[in-house]
Parts: sequence; C-alpha cells; structure tokens
Amino acid sequence: MPTSGSAAGRAQPRTTRTRTGLPRPYGAWALIGAALLAWGGTGAARAAQPHWTVAPSAGGGSRPAAQDGRPYIYAEGTPGTVLEDKVAVTNPTTKPLKIALRGADADNRTDGALDVRKKARDTGAWIRFAETTVRIPARTRAEVPFTVTVPAGATPGDHPGAIVASGGGRDAGVSVHLRVSGPTLAALTVEHVRVRDGDSIAYDVVNRGNTTLTPRLAVKADGVFGTVLDKRARTLPVELLPGRRVTLTEPWPGAPALDAVDVKVTVTAGGGAADSATTTARFVPWGVVGGALAVLAGAGCAAYWYVRNRRNPRDQRGMP
Repeated sequence: MPTSGSAAGRAQPRTTRTRTGLPRPYGAWALIGAALLAWGGTGAARAAQPHWTVAPSAGGGSRPAAQDGRPYIYAEGTPGTVLEDKVAVTNPTTKPLKIALRGADADNRTDGALDVRKKARDTGAWIRFAETTVRIPARTRAEVPFTVTVPAGATPGDHPGAIVASGGGRDAGVSVHLRVSGPTLAALTVEHVRVRDGDSIAYDVVNRGNTTLTPRLAVKADGVFGTVLDKRARTLPVELLPGRRVTLTEPWPGAPALDAVDVKVTVTAGGGAADSATTTARFVPWGVVGGALAVLAGAGCAAYWYVRNRRNPRDQRGMP
C-alpha cells in the first residue's frame, strides 16, 4: 500500500466524479496527453530497462494502466464543484520506488509545442492528492485518489492542466482537461504576418476565446503577373490553448526571384473561429542587381577614360 504524504482537504459540497468517456469534441486532448508523456520521457531512465508509468486509473486497479482506455483525464463541472478521480502509478521494476505527484498548468511554447508551467496558478493549483508522495513496492501498481476543486469564481471554458509524477530520475505526465461549465467562445486572431528570407512566411496566432483550438491554415500570395502561391486549408499539428499566442512558420519553396507580392494568411478553427491578415513582400535578386551595377560602373569608368583621352591633341600638349 502507498504511504501517505500530505492529505487532501475535506470534500466540499456538490461532489461529483469525472467522466470516464472521451467526448468527441475533445479528442484532440489525446495529443496533449501524448505530448506531456513525450515531455516526461526525457528523463534519465535507460530505454533498455522497464520503468514506472503514470496513467488515468479505471478505479478498480485490477487491469494494467495501458488497458484503462483513457489517454487523459476529462472533468467538467460548475464553479464550486469538487471533482474526483484517480491516477495509477505502476512500478514494473525489481526495486521499490518513491514517486512525487503535483498538479501543473498546461501551456503552449512560443512555437506552439505543448509544455507545463513551472508554477501552477489555474487547474494545477486546484488539484489535491490523497498522497503527494507514493512509495511503490517492486512489480506493484498504486491507485492515488485526487480531487479538482473548481473555485467559485472560475471562468467558463477550458482549463488545461496536467498531473506530473517525478521519481527514479525521470518525470512523466497525465493530461487533465477541465472544462468549467458556462458560455464558451471560439475566437482567434492572426497577427504580424511577415516574409522571412524569401523562403518562409511567419505569423502569430492568438486564441482569443476560452476553448482549445485546432487551427487550419490557408495561404495565398498574388504577384504582379498573378497568383504565385496558393496553399489550401490544412490542419496544423498545434493545439492552441485559451489565451495563448504562438508564432508559426510556413515554408515557401519556389518563391519568386523578382516580384511584388501580397501575402494573405487565413486561419480557421472549430466553432466558427476565423481570421486573416496580409503583408506585402518585394522580391529582388540583389546578387544580379549588384552584378549589373558593377558592370555599369565599369562601363562608365571606361567611357570616361575613353572620352578624356580623345580630347583635342592641343589640349594634351598644351598651348604653344
């Protein structure tokens, strides 16, 4: 049995259990869970040896964690609700382990990759474990209950978080998708479109709503003689969390060598979120231009020398 660290606080009124299914609108959260697990997999454990894992629990503890069927924890409740669930920590090794558990807020890095914040202020701060330190014997699985207390003043919408487990020289994580009941808004803006080095287009996307978005990108560029780039809408490998800003780059192979181009970037997402922004780019082959200027300068010098030496011979010999 796990030994206790710090106990969770007393349950508040309106206690409910989290849902165990995967709501269809939130299937993208499996990607967040996978990203957190990949982030956790950078620890010092040797790949050739089995190592401990943490995963959502089915509650009974009779099946391996991989068979519980939940890639992440989903919870939904109104402000003031206390939500209950469990995580399973499995130690397949031949030695006992001590694992520390903490809540964390999920976040986007600048490039859109998923990460967790060092200090929890949202969902991570609302998570309380029955035990924050778990000692697990060899070849044993421990079920650790926890609660998520939604504050009375919590804003509606998605509150992405994670449970981070640390021990044995490595970290691992389980994604926690908390939705606070109430009105939701899907909204985004596209900002600061610019052409970089003539071979890529950079742009910022900001999630202005309160739901997690999966952006779709379309790019079009029109030059003096017609369309030079037309990329139809495609889904980006990014999960944009509420309130976050990311800077993304779209490759532009085959950009024109000489042209004046208007570039339009359009980003859409579920729930009717959409925005576009434009920029203007000038493509000039400076190497060719520089070479041409050098040739012209040389020709000018030669012409000047020729004219100077073609002056009246009397001017060259002087007056008698």
